[in-house]
Amino acid sequence: MIVSKNIPVKNIYYMLSYAFSALKNDKYINMETEKFDNIYDLFSEIIAKATNLLIKRGLGRDYISLNEITTSPHGKIDVSCSIKSNLIVQHKLNCEYDDYLSDIYMNQIIKTTISLLIKQDIDSKIKKDLKIILMYFKDVRLINIHDINWKFRYNRNNKHYELLLSMCYLVIKGMIQTNEEGQTKLMNFLDDQRLCHLYEKFILEFYKKECSWLKASSSKIDWILDDDYDDSLPNMQSDIMLEYKDKILIIDAKFYTKNMQQRFDKKTIVSGNLYQIFTYVKNKQFEDESKTVFGMLLYAKTEDEIQPDNTYLMSGNSISVKTLDLNRDFSLIKEELISIANEIR
Repeated sequence: MIVSKNIPVKNIYYMLSYAFSALKNDKYINMETEKFDNIYDLFSEIIAKATNLLIKRGLGRDYISLNEITTSPHGKIDVSCSIKSNLIVQHKLNCEYDDYLSDIYMNQIIKTTISLLIKQDIDSKIKKDLKIILMYFKDVRLINIHDINWKFRYNRNNKHYELLLSMCYLVIKGMIQTNEEGQTKLMNFLDDQRLCHLYEKFILEFYKKECSWLKASSSKIDWILDDDYDDSLPNMQSDIMLEYKDKILIIDAKFYTKNMQQRFDKKTIVSGNLYQIFTYVKNKQFEDESKTVFGMLLYAKTEDEIQPDNTYLMSGNSISVKTLDLNRDFSLIKEELISIANEIR
Protein backbone atom coordinates (compact mmCIF):
# COMPACT_ATOMS: atom_id res chain seq x y z
CA MET A 1 0.00 0.00 0.00
CA ILE A 2 1.19 3.54 -0.67
CA VAL A 3 0.74 6.83 1.13
CA SER A 4 0.44 10.49 0.20
CA LYS A 5 1.73 11.29 -3.28
CA ASN A 6 2.08 7.58 -4.01
CA ILE A 7 5.23 7.21 -1.93
CA PRO A 8 5.74 3.58 -0.88
CA VAL A 9 5.76 3.04 2.89
CA LYS A 10 9.23 1.53 2.62
CA ASN A 11 10.57 4.75 1.10
CA ILE A 12 9.00 6.76 3.92
CA TYR A 13 11.01 4.56 6.28
CA TYR A 14 14.22 5.23 4.33
CA MET A 15 13.55 8.98 4.43
CA LEU A 16 12.97 8.78 8.17
CA SER A 17 16.11 6.71 8.68
CA TYR A 18 18.23 9.46 7.10
CA ALA A 19 16.35 12.29 8.81
CA PHE A 20 16.67 10.55 12.19
CA SER A 21 20.00 8.76 12.31
CA ALA A 22 18.90 6.75 15.37
CA LEU A 23 16.92 4.52 12.99
CA LYS A 24 20.27 3.28 11.67
CA ASN A 25 20.79 1.68 15.08
CA ASP A 26 21.07 -2.12 15.07
CA LYS A 27 17.83 -2.29 17.05
CA TYR A 28 15.90 -0.90 14.06
CA ILE A 29 17.88 -2.21 11.10
CA ASN A 30 15.58 -5.21 10.47
CA MET A 31 12.63 -2.86 9.89
CA GLU A 32 13.74 -2.04 6.36
CA THR A 33 13.03 -5.65 5.36
CA GLU A 34 9.60 -5.75 7.03
CA LYS A 35 6.38 -5.13 5.15
CA PHE A 36 3.96 -2.52 6.47
CA ASP A 37 0.44 -2.24 5.10
CA ASN A 38 0.20 1.47 5.85
CA ILE A 39 2.04 4.44 7.32
CA TYR A 40 0.26 4.07 10.68
CA ASP A 41 1.70 0.59 11.16
CA LEU A 42 5.17 1.89 10.32
CA PHE A 43 5.01 4.73 12.85
CA SER A 44 3.47 2.45 15.49
CA GLU A 45 6.28 -0.06 15.05
CA ILE A 46 8.97 2.63 15.30
CA ILE A 47 7.36 4.02 18.46
CA ALA A 48 7.04 0.51 19.94
CA LYS A 49 10.71 -0.30 19.31
CA ALA A 50 11.93 3.09 20.52
CA THR A 51 9.82 2.89 23.69
CA ASN A 52 11.05 -0.62 24.46
CA LEU A 53 14.62 0.66 24.23
CA LEU A 54 13.67 3.52 26.55
CA ILE A 55 12.15 1.10 29.08
CA LYS A 56 15.28 -1.07 29.06
CA ARG A 57 17.36 2.03 29.69
CA GLY A 58 14.94 3.24 32.33
CA LEU A 59 12.18 5.86 32.07
CA GLY A 60 13.39 9.36 32.76
CA ARG A 61 12.55 10.65 36.22
CA ASP A 62 12.62 13.98 38.01
CA TYR A 63 11.66 15.52 41.32
CA ILE A 64 7.99 16.50 41.20
CA SER A 65 6.24 18.65 43.78
CA LEU A 66 3.25 16.91 45.36
CA ASN A 67 0.56 17.97 47.79
CA GLU A 68 -1.04 15.53 50.20
CA ILE A 69 -3.47 15.59 53.11
CA THR A 70 -2.16 13.09 55.64
CA THR A 71 -2.08 12.03 59.32
CA SER A 72 1.67 11.37 59.01
CA PRO A 73 3.41 14.74 58.50
CA HIS A 74 6.34 14.87 56.08
CA GLY A 75 7.95 17.43 53.84
CA LYS A 76 6.76 21.02 54.26
CA ILE A 77 3.56 21.53 56.27
CA ASP A 78 1.17 24.13 54.85
CA VAL A 79 -0.14 25.42 58.16
CA SER A 80 -2.35 28.13 56.66
CA CYS A 81 -4.12 25.69 54.32
CA SER A 82 -4.48 23.12 57.10
CA ILE A 83 -6.20 25.66 59.36
CA LYS A 84 -8.47 27.08 56.65
CA SER A 85 -9.54 23.57 55.61
CA ASN A 86 -10.23 22.65 59.22
CA LEU A 87 -7.87 19.69 58.90
CA ILE A 88 -6.23 20.08 62.31
CA VAL A 89 -9.40 19.10 64.19
CA GLN A 90 -9.38 15.93 62.06
CA HIS A 91 -5.76 15.29 63.13
CA LYS A 92 -4.62 15.81 59.54
CA LEU A 93 -2.23 18.20 57.84
CA ASN A 94 -1.67 19.50 54.31
CA CYS A 95 1.90 18.59 53.34
CA GLU A 96 4.01 19.59 50.35
CA TYR A 97 6.95 17.40 49.33
CA ASP A 98 9.09 16.38 46.35
CA ASP A 99 9.19 12.82 45.01
CA TYR A 100 11.44 11.29 42.34
CA LEU A 101 8.88 10.08 39.78
CA SER A 102 8.58 9.02 36.13
CA ASP A 103 5.55 11.29 35.62
CA ILE A 104 7.57 13.81 33.62
CA TYR A 105 6.35 15.73 30.57
CA MET A 106 8.22 13.66 27.97
CA ASN A 107 6.82 10.41 29.37
CA GLN A 108 3.33 11.93 29.42
CA ILE A 109 3.59 12.69 25.69
CA ILE A 110 4.74 9.14 24.93
CA LYS A 111 1.92 7.56 26.96
CA THR A 112 -0.67 9.86 25.36
CA THR A 113 0.58 9.01 21.85
CA ILE A 114 0.58 5.25 22.48
CA SER A 115 -2.91 5.43 24.03
CA LEU A 116 -4.22 7.17 20.91
CA LEU A 117 -2.52 4.73 18.54
CA ILE A 118 -4.08 1.75 20.32
CA LYS A 119 -7.52 3.12 19.43
CA GLN A 120 -6.67 3.19 15.73
CA ASP A 121 -6.92 0.54 13.03
CA ILE A 122 -3.34 -0.71 13.24
CA ASP A 123 -1.84 -4.19 13.02
CA SER A 124 -3.12 -6.40 15.86
CA LYS A 125 0.37 -7.58 16.84
CA ILE A 126 1.69 -4.01 17.07
CA LYS A 127 -1.40 -3.02 19.05
CA LYS A 128 -0.78 -5.87 21.51
CA ASP A 129 2.86 -4.79 21.93
CA LEU A 130 1.77 -1.20 22.62
CA LYS A 131 -0.70 -2.35 25.29
CA ILE A 132 2.09 -4.24 27.06
CA ILE A 133 4.31 -1.16 26.87
CA LEU A 134 1.61 0.97 28.52
CA MET A 135 1.90 -1.14 31.67
CA TYR A 136 5.29 0.47 32.30
CA PHE A 137 3.63 3.90 32.20
CA LYS A 138 0.97 3.20 34.85
CA ASP A 139 2.25 6.05 37.06
CA VAL A 140 2.36 8.52 34.16
CA ARG A 141 -0.58 10.82 33.44
CA LEU A 142 -2.29 11.37 30.10
CA ILE A 143 -2.36 14.91 28.74
CA ASN A 144 -4.43 16.91 26.23
CA ILE A 145 -2.92 16.54 22.74
CA HIS A 146 -3.93 20.10 21.84
CA ASP A 147 -1.92 21.65 24.69
CA ILE A 148 1.41 19.91 24.11
CA ASN A 149 4.47 22.17 23.98
CA TRP A 150 6.91 20.57 21.53
CA LYS A 151 9.81 22.93 22.22
CA PHE A 152 12.31 20.69 23.97
CA ARG A 153 15.89 21.39 24.85
CA TYR A 154 17.87 18.18 24.52
CA ASN A 155 21.04 17.44 26.43
CA ARG A 156 23.17 14.38 27.11
CA ASN A 157 20.71 13.24 29.80
CA ASN A 158 17.62 13.20 27.55
CA LYS A 159 19.06 12.99 24.02
CA HIS A 160 17.81 9.39 23.77
CA TYR A 161 14.23 10.75 23.81
CA GLU A 162 14.66 12.76 20.59
CA LEU A 163 13.73 10.12 17.99
CA LEU A 164 10.78 8.86 20.02
CA LEU A 165 9.35 12.33 20.61
CA SER A 166 9.85 13.21 16.94
CA MET A 167 7.71 10.21 15.98
CA CYS A 168 5.14 11.18 18.63
CA TYR A 169 5.04 14.67 17.11
CA LEU A 170 4.25 13.32 13.64
CA VAL A 171 1.49 11.11 15.03
CA ILE A 172 -0.06 13.70 17.39
CA LYS A 173 -0.08 16.36 14.68
CA GLY A 174 -2.13 13.97 12.58
CA MET A 175 -4.83 13.51 15.20
CA ILE A 176 -8.10 15.32 14.78
CA GLN A 177 -11.05 15.42 17.13
CA THR A 178 -14.22 14.36 15.37
CA ASN A 179 -17.76 15.03 16.47
CA GLU A 180 -18.73 11.42 15.97
CA GLU A 181 -19.25 10.01 19.45
CA GLY A 182 -16.32 12.06 20.69
CA GLN A 183 -13.76 9.69 19.18
CA THR A 184 -10.26 10.66 18.12
CA LYS A 185 -9.30 9.49 14.67
CA LEU A 186 -6.18 9.57 12.58
CA MET A 187 -6.06 11.72 9.51
CA ASN A 188 -3.31 11.68 6.93
CA PHE A 189 -0.69 13.17 9.25
CA LEU A 190 1.88 13.09 6.47
CA ASP A 191 0.27 16.04 4.75
CA ASP A 192 2.15 18.39 2.42
CA GLN A 193 3.51 20.56 5.22
CA ARG A 194 4.97 17.72 7.28
CA LEU A 195 6.13 15.76 4.25
CA CYS A 196 7.86 18.89 2.97
CA HIS A 197 9.79 19.18 6.24
CA LEU A 198 10.69 15.48 6.17
CA TYR A 199 11.67 15.77 2.48
CA GLU A 200 14.03 18.68 3.22
CA LYS A 201 15.62 16.99 6.21
CA PHE A 202 16.00 13.70 4.37
CA ILE A 203 17.87 15.28 1.45
CA LEU A 204 20.17 17.27 3.73
CA GLU A 205 21.02 14.28 5.92
CA PHE A 206 21.41 12.06 2.85
CA TYR A 207 24.18 14.28 1.50
CA LYS A 208 25.87 14.45 4.90
CA LYS A 209 25.87 10.66 5.06
CA GLU A 210 26.46 9.59 1.46
CA CYS A 211 28.63 12.37 0.02
CA SER A 212 31.39 12.90 2.57
CA TRP A 213 33.56 14.53 -0.11
CA LEU A 214 31.46 17.71 0.06
CA LYS A 215 30.17 19.95 2.82
CA ALA A 216 26.39 19.75 3.27
CA SER A 217 24.60 22.25 5.50
CA SER A 218 21.47 24.34 5.91
CA SER A 219 23.25 27.66 5.96
CA LYS A 220 21.93 31.15 6.40
CA ILE A 221 22.54 33.55 3.52
CA ASP A 222 23.20 37.21 4.28
CA TRP A 223 21.52 40.02 2.42
CA ILE A 224 23.93 42.13 0.37
CA LEU A 225 23.03 45.65 1.47
CA ASP A 226 24.46 49.05 0.67
CA ASP A 227 23.93 50.49 4.17
CA ASP A 228 23.70 47.40 6.46
CA TYR A 229 20.11 48.35 7.37
CA ASP A 230 18.30 44.99 7.52
CA ASP A 231 15.36 45.68 9.83
CA SER A 232 12.23 43.74 8.81
CA LEU A 233 14.06 41.75 6.14
CA PRO A 234 13.23 38.03 6.26
CA ASN A 235 15.93 35.48 7.00
CA MET A 236 17.34 33.65 4.01
CA GLN A 237 17.76 30.11 5.32
CA SER A 238 18.70 27.58 2.68
CA ASP A 239 17.22 24.08 2.80
CA ILE A 240 20.40 22.43 1.53
CA MET A 241 23.73 24.00 0.63
CA LEU A 242 26.39 21.79 -0.96
CA GLU A 243 29.97 23.08 -1.15
CA TYR A 244 32.91 21.55 -2.99
CA LYS A 245 36.13 23.48 -3.58
CA ASP A 246 35.12 26.64 -5.50
CA LYS A 247 31.53 25.57 -6.23
CA ILE A 248 28.32 25.99 -4.22
CA LEU A 249 24.95 24.43 -5.01
CA ILE A 250 21.92 25.81 -3.15
CA ILE A 251 18.95 23.42 -3.21
CA ASP A 252 15.44 24.46 -2.29
CA ALA A 253 13.40 21.29 -1.68
CA LYS A 254 9.70 21.55 -2.51
CA PHE A 255 6.94 19.07 -1.74
CA TYR A 256 3.59 20.15 -3.16
CA THR A 257 0.45 18.58 -4.53
CA LYS A 258 1.09 20.68 -7.64
CA ASN A 259 4.61 21.71 -8.58
CA MET A 260 3.66 24.00 -11.45
CA GLN A 261 1.27 26.92 -11.67
CA GLN A 262 -1.21 27.42 -14.48
CA ARG A 263 -2.34 30.67 -16.02
CA PHE A 264 -4.86 30.32 -18.81
CA ASP A 265 -3.55 27.36 -20.89
CA LYS A 266 0.11 27.71 -19.94
CA LYS A 267 1.88 25.87 -17.11
CA THR A 268 4.90 27.58 -15.60
CA ILE A 269 7.23 27.20 -12.64
CA VAL A 270 5.78 28.63 -9.43
CA SER A 271 6.97 32.23 -9.56
CA GLY A 272 7.51 32.64 -5.82
CA ASN A 273 9.78 29.59 -5.72
CA LEU A 274 11.86 30.85 -8.63
CA TYR A 275 12.19 34.34 -7.16
CA GLN A 276 13.30 32.80 -3.87
CA ILE A 277 16.07 30.59 -5.26
CA PHE A 278 17.24 33.42 -7.56
CA THR A 279 17.54 35.73 -4.54
CA TYR A 280 19.45 33.09 -2.57
CA VAL A 281 21.88 32.49 -5.42
CA LYS A 282 22.61 36.14 -6.24
CA ASN A 283 23.17 37.15 -2.61
CA LYS A 284 25.40 34.14 -1.99
CA GLN A 285 27.36 34.92 -5.18
CA PHE A 286 28.02 38.47 -3.98
CA GLU A 287 29.07 37.10 -0.60
CA ASP A 288 31.53 34.59 -2.13
CA GLU A 289 32.68 36.24 -5.34
CA SER A 290 35.57 33.80 -5.79
CA LYS A 291 33.19 30.85 -6.02
CA THR A 292 30.63 29.75 -8.61
CA VAL A 293 27.12 29.50 -7.16
CA PHE A 294 24.40 27.31 -8.65
CA GLY A 295 20.75 27.07 -7.65
CA MET A 296 18.21 24.26 -7.86
CA LEU A 297 14.52 23.83 -7.14
CA LEU A 298 14.12 20.13 -6.37
CA TYR A 299 10.44 19.17 -6.44
CA ALA A 300 9.00 15.86 -5.35
CA LYS A 301 7.39 14.40 -8.46
CA THR A 302 3.60 14.60 -8.64
CA GLU A 303 1.07 12.74 -10.78
CA ASP A 304 0.79 15.63 -13.25
CA GLU A 305 1.64 14.88 -16.85
CA ILE A 306 4.08 17.80 -17.13
CA GLN A 307 6.96 17.93 -14.63
CA PRO A 308 9.49 20.80 -14.43
CA ASP A 309 12.91 19.85 -15.81
CA ASN A 310 14.88 22.83 -17.08
CA THR A 311 18.11 24.72 -16.56
CA TYR A 312 18.32 28.49 -16.94
CA LEU A 313 21.27 30.89 -17.09
CA MET A 314 20.26 33.95 -15.06
CA SER A 315 22.62 36.92 -14.76
CA GLY A 316 25.64 34.65 -14.93
CA ASN A 317 24.36 31.89 -12.61
CA SER A 318 22.88 28.53 -13.55
CA ILE A 319 19.52 27.77 -11.91
CA SER A 320 17.84 24.43 -12.59
CA VAL A 321 14.44 23.01 -11.81
CA LYS A 322 14.22 19.25 -11.36
CA THR A 323 11.84 16.62 -9.97
CA LEU A 324 12.68 13.65 -7.77
CA ASP A 325 10.46 10.59 -8.20
CA LEU A 326 9.93 9.06 -4.74
CA ASN A 327 7.62 6.34 -6.08
CA ARG A 328 10.33 3.87 -7.16
CA ASP A 329 13.04 1.66 -5.76
CA PHE A 330 15.10 3.61 -3.25
CA SER A 331 18.36 2.65 -4.94
CA LEU A 332 17.29 4.76 -7.94
CA ILE A 333 16.44 7.71 -5.68
CA LYS A 334 19.87 7.41 -4.09
CA GLU A 335 21.52 7.25 -7.50
CA GLU A 336 19.78 10.41 -8.71
CA LEU A 337 20.63 12.40 -5.57
CA ILE A 338 24.29 11.46 -5.91
CA SER A 339 24.27 12.46 -9.59
CA ILE A 340 22.98 15.92 -8.56
CA ALA A 341 25.88 16.30 -6.12
CA ASN A 342 28.33 15.20 -8.82
CA GLU A 343 27.32 18.20 -10.90
CA ILE A 344 29.57 20.39 -8.73
CA ARG A 345 32.38 17.85 -8.39
